[in-house]
Amino acid sequence: MTAPRATYEVDGAAIRRLRMERGFQIADLARTARITGSYLSRLETGVRRRVRPPTYAALRTALGVEADDDQLLAPSEPNTE
Repeated sequence: MTAPRATYEVDGAAIRRLRMERGFQIADLARTARITGSYLSRLETGVRRRVRPPTYAALRTALGVEADDDQLLAPSEPNTE
């Protein structure tokens, strides 16, 4: 069994794309996910990339993304070693 993550690295462009596809304004999604609009804006622009598990879950739920769907996560860097 793996330990729960301390934080999730999110893909801000994916969050923005899904928000817009679902017709949310920043303030609407922020309110639904119970975060501030400025925090959401920083996530979307990549100024902020890591979120705690409760925030990640709230964003997923607000955007209608299933728990096993990782489309909000930043792409993994390939291991070149």
